[in-house]
Amino acid sequence: MAVEIGIGLLGCGTVGTGVVKWLQENGAVIEKRTGIRLALQGIADIDVDRDRGLALPPGLLTRDAEAVIRNPKVQVVVELIGGIDHARKYILQALALGKPVVTANKALLAEHGAQIFREAEKNKAGVFFEASVGGGIPIIRALRDGLVSNRIRNIYGILNGTCNYILTRMEQAHVTLAAALKEAQEKGIAETNPALDIDGIDTAHKAVILASLAYGFHVPMSSVSVEGIRGLAAVDMHYAMSLGYRIKLLAVIEEQEGKVSARVHPTLVPQASILASVGGVFNAVMIRGDGVGDILCYGLGAGRDPTASAILGDVAEAARNLASHACRHVDGFSHSGAEHLAAIGDSRARYYLRLTLLDKPGMFGQVGTLLGRHDISIASVLQKENCTGKHVPVIFITHHARESAFRAAIRELDGMPGAGAKAVCIRIEDF
Repeated sequence: MAVEIGIGLLGCGTVGTGVVKWLQENGAVIEKRTGIRLALQGIADIDVDRDRGLALPPGLLTRDAEAVIRNPKVQVVVELIGGIDHARKYILQALALGKPVVTANKALLAEHGAQIFREAEKNKAGVFFEASVGGGIPIIRALRDGLVSNRIRNIYGILNGTCNYILTRMEQAHVTLAAALKEAQEKGIAETNPALDIDGIDTAHKAVILASLAYGFHVPMSSVSVEGIRGLAAVDMHYAMSLGYRIKLLAVIEEQEGKVSARVHPTLVPQASILASVGGVFNAVMIRGDGVGDILCYGLGAGRDPTASAILGDVAEAARNLASHACRHVDGFSHSGAEHLAAIGDSRARYYLRLTLLDKPGMFGQVGTLLGRHDISIASVLQKENCTGKHVPVIFITHHARESAFRAAIRELDGMPGAGAKAVCIRIEDF
């Protein structure tokens, strides 16, 4: 006979509706595979009158989230209201009652994960968050379980479908970032205010979660170097292609000599690499372990159904734990590891540097001398002959240089006589 576990859902918007829909349609599949019947005991939402296209039993919907949490029939709480303050309050209330929590709230975990996981450990309640990174891609389970015997050397992630769509359109349709963003907004791929996406903050939240899981201590947002895709132009996509690369917004997490770094930035990736082929709204995460080598997880990184799939996978796992009287321990968020963090600016990379220079003799020499003062050497230079006008774009590819030195050089380059526009610099990852 199946064991019944009661579920309380906080938030029944797009994703919450998907959770209810797939629980109704595939609940029997879950029960057959797990021996557990997942029973919705309460749904809290601000709007209890909206037609969600679902047949819900009378009395299931309420505006009182705390009543759902306190309901003795609710054994697992699913938080999908988003935001920070209210979500944190409700999650902490559920954990204080010893009830496991499932959430997709990446911003909350990145900003307040340490507090939440301390409360979870204190009350022997689990926190499950597969849907917080990569939508339906099971990347959290891969790190937490499948790769538990590996030391993680590197993680490279395309973690924001909005930015990936914009960059794909800029390359394929030869349009500006503004035009590609407008198209994404018209299709519902980008928010009206897209700042969290295009400024790299959404990707950084996900990078914090992955880094904390991979290395077993809390990696704070303040330690992550973040750059978005503003400032990129279609000409950069063209030059990157001519050099054998594509531009992707990448989360790069790595451990070198016992120090962990996490950063988010536009990146030139080789066209021959598998990450370069990830286009449109898709996400992908490549993990390099010392035993397994390279693995890739790929799929839709957002959307109602993929996210609901990940949430229900977590709900089933939480229910299994309750049925077997087990408590899932997740290492990585409640423990400080500041001594293991690399300083921002210590990372080394090759760089693509686009300068707009006055078309006169001696300019290349000035640039080379300036870069040399910062211990940066030039590997190659590219200038198209058909450029016209007083200022022309020139592309410099550098050898490996320290980020702090490169940033200092850029500040000087932007103020150099003969510079017609601010420099555009993009890191190069050759994997």
